Amino acid sequence: MTDDRMALMEALQKADDGNFLRSVAETVLQILMEADVEGVIGAGRYERSGDRATWRNGYRDRTLDTRLGQLNLRIPKLRTGSYFPPFLEARKTTEKALVSVIQEAWIAGVSTRKVDDLVQAMGLSGISKSQVSKLCKDIDERVGAFLKRPLEGDR
Repeated sequence: MTDDRMALMEALQKADDGNFLRSVAETVLQILMEADVEGVIGAGRYERSGDRATWRNGYRDRTLDTRLGQLNLRIPKLRTGSYFPPFLEARKTTEKALVSVIQEAWIAGVSTRKVDDLVQAMGLSGISKSQVSKLCKDIDERVGAFLKRPLEGDR
């Protein structure tokens, strides 16, 4: 617990006024991940234990888009098995909502450039025309299948 307090104090001291909240959020989420992965492993960092399930194997970088801006997180990797922080699961729901908004805009006839403006207005860095096309490909396939279906009188 003392190490966690020290990490949080260091983050508070390093943070300047513009990035204060983002820095604190990154540090708190990192501390939560470290505690969670210790529970998954069954031992703390550098701790020898007979209950250990696996060992750490470095980190992978991941960004999390929030209202505070992009948070740069380091997700712990394990030698056997995997670890994914539970608080990032909600991101899948957010991505589904974003895809739905993009698809609805495309159906409504909004141009891909305007879709990019819409995505930026939602606080994200933007989206390319090709990404919009990929996201809307599923709609094209569904519409094509609907148009090729047999009609009641054709049977």
